[in-house]
This record gives sequence, C-alpha cells and structure tokens, in this order.
Amino acid sequence: MAATGTGKTVVAALDYRRLNDAQEPLPWIEIHARYSRDEVLAAIGRSTLAKPFSHREGPLWHEPTRTDYFFITLQKSEKYYSPSTRYRDYAISPELFHWESQSTTPEKSPTGQRYLHHAERGSNVMLLVRSSNKDAYGRTPAFTFLGPARYQSHTGERPMAIVWKLQRTMPMDVFSVARVAAG
Repeated sequence: MAATGTGKTVVAALDYRRLNDAQEPLPWIEIHARYSRDEVLAAIGRSTLAKPFSHREGPLWHEPTRTDYFFITLQKSEKYYSPSTRYRDYAISPELFHWESQSTTPEKSPTGQRYLHHAERGSNVMLLVRSSNKDAYGRTPAFTFLGPARYQSHTGERPMAIVWKLQRTMPMDVFSVARVAAG
C-alpha cells in the first residue's frame, strides 16, 4: 500500500526490528516531510481502504511497533478545542519539545509510565506537529514528522508536562512556529 504526502511517497513496508532495535525513524516516512494523519495511519498499517480507522486525539499507541505517535496541533483555537484540551505544546529549542499529555493521564498510570520509561522498556516516541487545525482556507494542514524523541524530564500530572529531546533538530521554519506557540 502506498500513499502520497506532499510530494513524498509513503510505503507501508514495516520493519519492526529496525524500529525497536535501532530506535531509528520508520524507513518509509521521511523525517521533516509533511503527511496527513490518514497517510501516517495507512503507513503504519492502522488504516486501510477496506478498514478505515479514524483517530481524533493527539496520542496514538501502536502496539505492533511499540510506538507512541503524538499528533500535535500547536495553536489550539476555542472553536475546535475545549479548555481542558488546549494543551501547551511548544518548542523549547530546535532539539527540545514541551508536550502535555491528555488531562486524564497521571504519572503512575500505565500510559504515564510508558511515556517516562519508553527507552528502557523498548518502546518509541514519534512527534508530528502542525501549526493549526485549519489553514486560512479552511483546509486541514499536514503534520511535519519530527521523528523519534527521547524522554528528558517532566513535571506535574493530569496533564503531565514532558520535555522530549528530538533525535534530529527540527527545521527552522517549524521551530519558529512551534516556538511562538510557547506564548
């Protein structure tokens, strides 16, 4: 199966061993390329034409690859987000990203523990960001795939504020937008 993402081709040729052993990005999704949520879901085999899958929330746990995919919208308008879901997600630097978990996630929960201890437990974290839910023309913008990230630190819970270190520095145009989201 293949899908196209802003001039890129996404081929669903899953190589689970490479992902888990090397902690490298998925070989069929290019870091810093742009993809719709549906393209990523198709690429990881979560959604097909015969069996479409709709995913609305930000984090998605994909058990077959032991990977958390974080679909992050930086600018959360009152029109599309309730006060309890307007999480503060932003770039601290080109290598560090501040992300807030869902408001129901305590530190000691299985999900919270998976986030905090992903490296030693052999799971992965992949960040995808977009500036907003809709562009100036009302279209849904694509996400920029920032690639793998590692846990650095956290504070609080419900939501947990986690700082992730990116394996690759984010592009400056994405950093500029993501830094503005810090306020």
